[in-house]
Amino acid sequence: MSKKSRFSPFLKQCFVSASVCSNIIGHGCVIGYPAILLPQLSRPDTEINLSLSKASWIAASLGITQLIGSFVSPPIMESYGRKICHLAVTIPVLIGWFITILATSFEGLLIGRILQGLSIGMLSPLRSALIGEYASPKNRGAFLTLVSLSQAFGILFVHLLGSFISWQQTALVCVFFSFISLVLTIYSPESPSWLAAKGRYEECRYVFHWLRGDEEDDELEEMISARIMFEKASLAQKTGKQPNRVKTALATIEKKEFYKPIIIMIHAYVMVQFGGGTTMAAYSTKIITLIMGPGVNPHFWMIFLDTQRFISNTLAVFLINKMKRRTMLFLTGGLCVISQLLISGYVYLKNNNMLPYDHVWIPALLINLQFFTVATGMLPLPNVIGGEVFPLEYRSIGGSISLASTSLFFFIVLKTFPGLVASVGITGTYIIYAGLLTYCLIVILALLPETKGKTLQQIEEEFRGRPLAPKEVEEKMIWQSCPVLSYKRKLSARRCSTPLLH
Repeated sequence: MSKKSRFSPFLKQCFVSASVCSNIIGHGCVIGYPAILLPQLSRPDTEINLSLSKASWIAASLGITQLIGSFVSPPIMESYGRKICHLAVTIPVLIGWFITILATSFEGLLIGRILQGLSIGMLSPLRSALIGEYASPKNRGAFLTLVSLSQAFGILFVHLLGSFISWQQTALVCVFFSFISLVLTIYSPESPSWLAAKGRYEECRYVFHWLRGDEEDDELEEMISARIMFEKASLAQKTGKQPNRVKTALATIEKKEFYKPIIIMIHAYVMVQFGGGTTMAAYSTKIITLIMGPGVNPHFWMIFLDTQRFISNTLAVFLINKMKRRTMLFLTGGLCVISQLLISGYVYLKNNNMLPYDHVWIPALLINLQFFTVATGMLPLPNVIGGEVFPLEYRSIGGSISLASTSLFFFIVLKTFPGLVASVGITGTYIIYAGLLTYCLIVILALLPETKGKTLQQIEEEFRGRPLAPKEVEEKMIWQSCPVLSYKRKLSARRCSTPLLH
């Protein structure tokens, strides 16, 4: 029996979750920082002159290093623990901010962004595991929701702050979010799941009771018992005949329940990046000026849109729980396509003096419509769907592919956006984006079943198009009765398969 504490288990779970969310706020600041940095560096009196290509590298470099970072943290997580990995995640972003503050050249800014992107990538597979393993099941959903809200707040904060002070001073303030996370992580315990996996059962019991109290002992003992059985069965399994990995991989690739979810998620993440949220976070002042005209205050509208994003992210939590996945995806996706086409049409008519009536509220309404669809559906829904369409058996590889695809498209959209605008204008750029979104919606419409309210097994059978064959039923019974496979599936079920994205 653990010693009675004056802090409730919920407050302790809030404490450890705050260490994650504080880091995510700092990462949100990193994502939104180019919208502050690049306009200030375009002024005639700036000490760092950036060409169009260099500016795009400052914004887009996060994509490549995010991808690298997402493969760095899993080995650290498994070998040294979640706490050590979280400390390791925080170091690059701290160094990156300090390099940015002291930078006097493009190269210095780029190195800072590279380190920050590495940190964001390292946290992507870690943050869901941290919250999933620290939080009680009854609180887990609420804490996971804070991930997207924290990132939205970070983007709002950096845009608001950078509207009043220089980019160096903005970076100096933003570094404190990561520093606070570092301090909180130092005083946080190790994950009880990792301690159990390493056979440190007494430490696991102590930390579990510290986090959860004494009311969830059934989950604790089940976790420890399952791990003990796993160790015994794994030892016995090593002496048996090992399956041919190449044949197993080829057989897996041919399964509809494997490749259909991957195709869906790749197209979903194209929609995430080309819907407008990513470009608006990095190039918001430029986009607002191009659409609304040079006479508006872009910083005011940037902060206004960031505030709307934060509110819409909160609203999305309730809408996703109420509406069917397909309905909400195609409603918000269709509205996003329409809003982009309307924006293109408005800018074209305005530039050619063909508007019978014009007022600032027209482009403001169109941009707000686009941003509302992005924040309520285009951004959060793929993460929800990604956690549902992958069977437990393929959740790990599905999550890895999701991380890789979203990092790749994040890089592509931010690297190509300035060049597209320079060559075909904001009108042509948004028409191209609308075409891409329409194509993705058609593909997803053809492949995605309704997943709301269905079990993973039901979703898997819909992808397969038929019930389990007798041989597959036998294989399923084998892994259900095998402690090794059963333990792995139970462990993967505790986490999200995909990260919550900006």
